[in-house]
Amino acid sequence: MNLKRFISLFVSVAILFIIYSQIDTQKLIKIIQNCDLIWMTIGLGMVIPLIIFTSWRLQQLMPKQTSLKFVEANRLILGASVLNMVFPSKMGDIAKAYFMRERNGVSGSLSLAIVIFEKACDLLSLLLWCALGLILYPAKDSLFWTMTTGVIAGLVLGILMLSSRQFADLFFDLLTRLVPKKITDKLKKMQLSWREMHDYFWGDKKQLMLITTTSMFIWFLHLLQIWLFIIALKASAPFIISIALSPLSLLAGLLPITFAGIGTRDAALIYFYQPYFSEATGAALGWLCTSRYFLPAIIGLPFLGQMLAASKKIKIQS
Repeated sequence: MNLKRFISLFVSVAILFIIYSQIDTQKLIKIIQNCDLIWMTIGLGMVIPLIIFTSWRLQQLMPKQTSLKFVEANRLILGASVLNMVFPSKMGDIAKAYFMRERNGVSGSLSLAIVIFEKACDLLSLLLWCALGLILYPAKDSLFWTMTTGVIAGLVLGILMLSSRQFADLFFDLLTRLVPKKITDKLKKMQLSWREMHDYFWGDKKQLMLITTTSMFIWFLHLLQIWLFIIALKASAPFIISIALSPLSLLAGLLPITFAGIGTRDAALIYFYQPYFSEATGAALGWLCTSRYFLPAIIGLPFLGQMLAASKKIKIQS
């Protein structure tokens, strides 16, 4: 385990220690024991359609002259989930691009561009649902107005990055001047991949619309799953409220300071949902939200060997 991973794990444990030192653990255990098993099963079972739709989207992202079978797409999605839990820097997604290059005849730059576009669609879909929820959220204070502004600004920036090649080039050029020199080469490679992504996806507007709407639907299912977890815990929060608060918690989990978002995501769930249910229920919801990442990783364990081999080859080539 490298130093960065160790520090992130330490931060996660520290945050969890603070959280559980302030809540009634007996109450937390009772909430888990008294949960609605039917709704819990449905909520956890949502992992299956999410994997299926995400795999189908990956198929649609591939060039028409190539062939990516549905089973292979599932293996790539699940294998990437395992590596993303174990290694930093989203190594699973990079390994996924490597497999597409080696097995499906896609150029290295295009396979990386496909993965970048896939992740960009995920982030923008999450921001879109979050912005919608925050706009409709009834009880806004100064903090929520600040977060709403930030989310909408991030959404606009992402849309401009995807829709305007000139804006994207300007953004990368500016970023290259601001970051340390050792990162500039990586940024330049990403800029080249971003350009190829623009040429590839904007050349087929029909495919672009299909991927966009599919991504929005996938993230609707993600947020629906979290709401089903709330129902399973016999708590109450309106669905439109959950659309606003769940993405904020997931975005907190994306901060690169904890292991797989554990700790920051839990703390955000407890804080944002405190008007609707207890801290113990929020902690239980944190467990369930973490399971959303661990379950695909567990299912993908049979593919870990192949993905590890790919990641080693990537490190050697880089």
